[in-house]
Order: sequence, then C-alpha cells, then structure tokens
Amino acid sequence: MPAMLRLLTIVACCTAITACTGKTFQRSHCAQELGIAWDELSIAEADGFAGTVSYTKAFGLLTAAKTMQTVENFDRCYQQARDARFYIQESRKGQ
Repeated sequence: MPAMLRLLTIVACCTAITACTGKTFQRSHCAQELGIAWDELSIAEADGFAGTVSYTKAFGLLTAAKTMQTVENFDRCYQQARDARFYIQESRKGQ
C-alpha cells in the first residue's frame, strides 16, 4: 500500500505544478492583452454615434477585464480584453 500512496502523492504534485504553470501562462496573456487594448483605446478615434457605442462597450469590457485580473481570473480577463479590442476596432470604423 505505501507504493500506491507514493504514486498518488506524485500524481497530486504533478497536477498542482501543472495548474500553477497554466495560471502563470494566462496571467501574462491577460496583462499583455490588457496593455495593448488600453493603448488602442482612444476616444478621439471613435467615428460617429455607432463608434461611440462600440467605444463604450470596449471601455466597459476593459474595466471588467481589469477586475478579473485583480481577482486572478486570468482566463476571463484575457477573453474580455480580446472582446474589447474587437469593439475598439469597430469604434474606429463607426460600427
């Protein structure tokens, strides 16, 4: 039985290490995507009313992404920052 316990301990340690690695990976992607999106966000480049609406959506998503980053939900942070970048592009097109 001690061999089985040893095996389970090794599996548990490997799983924990893998989980930490994934979290660090998402952390860097979240921070990178947020930084790019904040740099792209410029009210002066929003075109027309529809562009302003898209700008507002992007701003809201970036605010939510920053909150997700703070509570260490990096996967959701990354997704919201990507969605915000889409709306930033739409705001420049006036859509």
